[in-house]
Amino acid sequence: MSAANEPNHAVRGYPDVPRVAVGAVVFHDERVLLVRRGQAPSDGQWAIPGGGVELGESLAQAAEREIREETGVRIAAGEPIYVFDLIERDPADNVRFHYVIVDLAARYLGGEPHAGDDAAEARWVSADEIKQLAVSPPTRQLLARHYAFG
Repeated sequence: MSAANEPNHAVRGYPDVPRVAVGAVVFHDERVLLVRRGQAPSDGQWAIPGGGVELGESLAQAAEREIREETGVRIAAGEPIYVFDLIERDPADNVRFHYVIVDLAARYLGGEPHAGDDAAEARWVSADEIKQLAVSPPTRQLLARHYAFG
């Protein structure tokens, strides 16, 4: 979703309230779907794909839409499995970003990953490959804790 389409209280940088976002953990052929972030926060890091929840969307609907927009992969979103805060402050200690992120388990339905939306890259990553990538700490923790992956 572009910032131009977001309500005023949900503008990406310097929000006045925390934003709700979703991610989806998708496995296919023993590899996990990851994106390399192309924008702040976490620019350049590999992470679970996802994005903001739009008004009127359920978490599952948002995850299915966001994964399709960001990677081109179609999923069936399941239950929440991991929740965390992503808070980033600027040098003056102002809150630049504040997301409450809910990651859901998801089932792969089809499609080949390609970078879309704000992703710089999207691909399936094996347990061996993930060790060589700059993966966000929450993504590493989630994959290790819930899937013994990486």
